[in-house]
Amino acid sequence: MSRAEAGQQAGQGAVPAVAVLRAPSPLWNFGLLRSELAVTFRRWRTLALLGVLAAVPVLVGVAVRLETRDGSPAGRGGGGEGPAFIAQITNNGLFLVFTALAATLPFFLPMAVGVIAGDAVAGEANAGTLRYLLVAPAGRTRLLLTKYATTMAFCLVATFVVAVSALAVGALLFPLGDLTTISGTQIGFTEGLGRALLIALVVAASLTGLAALGLFVSTLTNSGIAAMATTVGLLITVQILDQIPQLQAIQPYLFSHYWLSFADLMREPVYWDGLLKNLELQALYVAVFGSAAWARFTAKDINT
Repeated sequence: MSRAEAGQQAGQGAVPAVAVLRAPSPLWNFGLLRSELAVTFRRWRTLALLGVLAAVPVLVGVAVRLETRDGSPAGRGGGGEGPAFIAQITNNGLFLVFTALAATLPFFLPMAVGVIAGDAVAGEANAGTLRYLLVAPAGRTRLLLTKYATTMAFCLVATFVVAVSALAVGALLFPLGDLTTISGTQIGFTEGLGRALLIALVVAASLTGLAALGLFVSTLTNSGIAAMATTVGLLITVQILDQIPQLQAIQPYLFSHYWLSFADLMREPVYWDGLLKNLELQALYVAVFGSAAWARFTAKDINT
């Protein structure tokens, strides 16, 4: 056998080996996601954010309990939006779930999501670990999808931390039973609990647009602190713009505009118009800023 033939056979035998090494398996993808979830939820920063979110329902519940014990009214009704639920807490502790979600959604929940999303890529670059992640057979697209999936998992966990904490505090401090909806009709406790679960899922879905925006910002810089600050700054700016009457023309396009539409789930029958507009708007933000993040990240020069 000549050297040329031997070299040709060796080269032919090496091709499948290289292909096997470069082909990412589903097990690798699952392992990468599991690793990202473990790293994210083991950080003290993440645990501190979840702790603050869990404390909000406790503070609200204790404040309402002390106020009613003094003989003062628990809150003002009317409108059925957001904190108006506070007027019903003394009659049914399940309303604390709705009140806590309404109290945390304008700032606390999205701020926590903005911190996690902003640090997703920029934090890795700042720590010098992003380059090593890309060496593994995951690819930039899979890594970006994993980062976004981890941020989405945090949205869900953070929302349920608020809801579960509120349910526990509400059951401890106030009676539980049938619920009176915003429309004035009564539903059973089991159905009310189901609506509380649905509301928590809607609140988590309401944060997906902000998560995509934060991920895009995270691909623009190598500083995790800068990405987190920019995302939270954009959140505050959008909230301010949504309160200015002269900007009514653009407000329906702001990602936070329909956040409190989850209150319509407490009507009988349920008003779906605002809820569907909210989900459609979040899907639009995910599509636009998710694509922008992918375009930026796949073309980004990774030096650290």
